Amino acid sequence: MSAPRVVVFAYSDVGHDCLALLLERGVNVVALYSHADNPAEKIWFPSASKLAHDAGIPVRLDADLKSPRDLADLQALEPELLLSFYYRDLIPQPALETVRLGAFNMHGSLLPKFRGRAPVNWAVALGARETGATLHVMTQLADAGDIVDQEAVAIGPDDTAFEVQARVREAAVRVLSRQLDAMLAGTAPRKPQDHAAATKFGRRKPADGEIDWSRPAADIHNLVRAVSHPYPGAFTRLGADTLYIWRTKRDDRAAPEPRPKPGSIRAEGTLAVAFAGDGRRLDLLRAQVNDEPELGGAALAERLQTLTTKLQAGPA
Repeated sequence: MSAPRVVVFAYSDVGHDCLALLLERGVNVVALYSHADNPAEKIWFPSASKLAHDAGIPVRLDADLKSPRDLADLQALEPELLLSFYYRDLIPQPALETVRLGAFNMHGSLLPKFRGRAPVNWAVALGARETGATLHVMTQLADAGDIVDQEAVAIGPDDTAFEVQARVREAAVRVLSRQLDAMLAGTAPRKPQDHAAATKFGRRKPADGEIDWSRPAADIHNLVRAVSHPYPGAFTRLGADTLYIWRTKRDDRAAPEPRPKPGSIRAEGTLAVAFAGDGRRLDLLRAQVNDEPELGGAALAERLQTLTTKLQAGPA
């Protein structure tokens, strides 16, 4: 019997590494569906499209499977198994119905928690202590299908989303490796999700990184971790300037009295600090003003002291 014909939908780091595993295992991948890179987006991950191209696999970018032509092209491939790894579009039901062995997706959370877009960023932003990778059956409801397998990864109190994403990617490859033979054989296990326990979040935009200084210091620290490099970053306005904050450290000492104004920034020796809505301070370890070089330590404290002095002085 010939090896099942597999169509892969993949993008980003998880898409690349899961496709790499399929190629290492000799899976009969007959086509890769992916996305053209957006020039306005920082591309920090390896290309699944290039990996497929180098392996001689046909690549189809930005297909619209709601169109009869693109759906017919997919059906002409006669796929038997459909696998999706961080593909950004919802695959319509007629496309899912083209395969006899099933359609499966890899999601970057412990479903049913953190369904939807940017699951790792949301988990870090909301202070979760763990997340993971989940392989599940694809349905017309995003991330709602039966669970095949999942693996948890820890989130440390100072981990950035990028650091957590690396662990999620590794977990995703292990989950895929465990279940690949079963999916190819049509015997993958299935466990219904607890929909009552589900949480769902939407797409994150660069503007979502603006800091609300009325929030507690812990929340601001989590936001900074969630959108630090290679993501657009947490930011605040200092008059006409924008301060991008890339790394912070919580200081859990009692808030000083009288409480500083939320969002006030000052230099304390060689350290820049900022104060949140609960009066607690955050040490600013790495930051940059506008498109200037990123600074830390005494250099950052001095630069921010100059800015805050200028703001306090008002117009010349």
